[in-house]
Amino acid sequence: MEERKKRITFIVNPISGTHNKDNIPQLIKQKLDHSQFDAQVVFTEYAGHASQITKQCVENGTDICVAVGGDGTVNEVARSLVHTNTALAIIPCGSGNGLARHLCLPMDIKKSIDIINKAQIESFDYGIINNLPFFCTCGMGFDAFISLKFAEAGKRGPITYVENVLKEGLKYKPETYIVDDETGTHHYKAFLIACANAAQYGNNAYIAPGASMQDGMMDVIIMEPFDVIDAPKIAMDLFAKTLSSNSRIKTFKASRINIHRATPGAIHYDGDPIMTDADVEVKMQPKGLRVVVNPNAIEDTAQPNPMLNAFSDLFNNINNVREDIVRSGHRIQVLNKLMLRRLSRL
Repeated sequence: MEERKKRITFIVNPISGTHNKDNIPQLIKQKLDHSQFDAQVVFTEYAGHASQITKQCVENGTDICVAVGGDGTVNEVARSLVHTNTALAIIPCGSGNGLARHLCLPMDIKKSIDIINKAQIESFDYGIINNLPFFCTCGMGFDAFISLKFAEAGKRGPITYVENVLKEGLKYKPETYIVDDETGTHHYKAFLIACANAAQYGNNAYIAPGASMQDGMMDVIIMEPFDVIDAPKIAMDLFAKTLSSNSRIKTFKASRINIHRATPGAIHYDGDPIMTDADVEVKMQPKGLRVVVNPNAIEDTAQPNPMLNAFSDLFNNINNVREDIVRSGHRIQVLNKLMLRRLSRL
């Protein structure tokens, strides 16, 4: 008896990232194993459309939904797949691709389709912040504030992100947070609080290098206030996977936390910002999402990281401008010039 073909739907966000998606259907036609899959390709037409398409796929018994886009598209598709029998697959086409990078999926579209052809599926945890599902990271404080700025910028990519960090970072005022977890109540004055299910934000920026998506726990990262001299080292540690060893960083694991801050403000979930009230709850949902994985996943540590190189240059040059930074009223411009000069060469 002939085995039934798996139903697979490719959900393509045509405006995610920086690459044109017009050739996606042709690549799928060429590379997908059509003896194994019965495929359709659907392009999203508006915000929230990916979620609607995914819900319909689940109702129709689709075996795999493929998110073709960035972290926002992945989140839209994945949140409609939790606790269902339909698996998530990813063809990363965004500017950050945090979940795809954590799962060691290739950034090349053809190689991503090769992974889908293997159809190896595992179950992974996901998180919920104030009833909003996330799969990589969520948080509040500076990274949520920057997510708002990034969304307003009108263009994507790491240079835009770093521009916003440099322009706003030294002006941002830390907040005081009251955090309740399994060990009790703790008070922190912090630049940001991040909760990580996966290891990185995207672009190989590792907020929680040791995070696992299959342990039922989140990594909670408390970034204490720092000054302009500390900033380049923190940035270097973020890209070098050494952030947990930085003296300005406190980390712990938890399955659930409650956070109180003085006033309502921004949070983000997988980089998408939203305004919410002063109280924030974050909790983990173990093994709630089925995902097509790379069966030969080996993280490629040999590839040069241009962002790390840029921050390394900045850190190495910081002593040359230390007096200017400390005494000048133009600290942000000094840092901007150093960093953006290096990034413009990438």
